[in-house]
Amino acid sequence: MRLIESKPDKKRRSPAGTLFSIILHSVILFLAVFATARAGRKAEKPRETKVSFVEVKKDEPPPPKKEPPPPKEAPKPKAPKAVSMPELPKIVAPAPPKGFTVLPPPVTVPTSLPTIDLSKAITNESDFSGKGVAGGSDKGVAGGTGKEGDTGKLAGGDDHGPYMEFQVEKAVTKIGGEAPEYPLSLRTSGVEGQVLAQFVVNESGRYEPGSLKILESSNPAFTAAVKDALPRMRFSAAQIGGRKVQQLVQMPFQFHLAK
Repeated sequence: MRLIESKPDKKRRSPAGTLFSIILHSVILFLAVFATARAGRKAEKPRETKVSFVEVKKDEPPPPKKEPPPPKEAPKPKAPKAVSMPELPKIVAPAPPKGFTVLPPPVTVPTSLPTIDLSKAITNESDFSGKGVAGGSDKGVAGGTGKEGDTGKLAGGDDHGPYMEFQVEKAVTKIGGEAPEYPLSLRTSGVEGQVLAQFVVNESGRYEPGSLKILESSNPAFTAAVKDALPRMRFSAAQIGGRKVQQLVQMPFQFHLAK
């Protein structure tokens, strides 16, 4: 390639020549750059790239789930066999014993109470039969000391012993006599106490000697005072059916100082 060398012209160039020269040089320069760039592209070979294709195994599908077998039906319970119940024996009312009469219920029920005669004695002396003897009866026997119709006495023996308070119609009550004297030694000392005595009051309203029994006593001096005063006491005798009888009495004696 040759460069166009312009010879120095001693003559002065025209403006059109100058413009033409610039354009010509520019075109030559452009073509040179273009040719150089194209030649570089042809010299550079493309690199080969080896691509290997690998077949990827597909995931095996999971085995199908086995459905559980249906539950076995429970065997139906067998119906129980009918059991024949033994016949119960019939309840029959027992027959009344021989010699007795079954009283029918009253048809009319009384609505009023029977009248009570308060003037009659509550108890009867004949209710207390006492002791009997061989060959005797509850109404007494011939030769007894009691009257005909009397009961509660031995045939040819003594009278009945003392009655209890609940056995008599009229109980014993104290009607007179001196009270036991307060022992002087105990009075001076300011000692108080009591005595519970048990004794028999006979038909005459007197203490029966030898029947005293001290059930409770707080001091022997109080006991001595009661024993000394009992023979001087007076009582109304117990009665059964208007007749005086002996009664066993329990009487407390209190010894208190007046304040």
